Amino acid sequence: MQDDGDIDQNDITTAAASTDPSQGLVAVRALRTLADRLEEVQVASAREQGWSWQAIAEVLQISRQAVHQKHSAREKARPE
Repeated sequence: MQDDGDIDQNDITTAAASTDPSQGLVAVRALRTLADRLEEVQVASAREQGWSWQAIAEVLQISRQAVHQKHSAREKARPE
């Protein structure tokens, strides 16, 4: 198992089920990284399809301000 957050699905499953906290925490970190990447992709897709920040926030069950603050900089940096 690699220790850089990029572990495969079998390694994540094994680490998550481990009684060794260092292994379990590696799984937590990997899953957070995956969730963050997935959120970035899906928010960008929603915005490209015309979704408002409010609509995205409602689906994610967070505030409009939180989703806008987290993702708007990427949208502004994207070349047109």
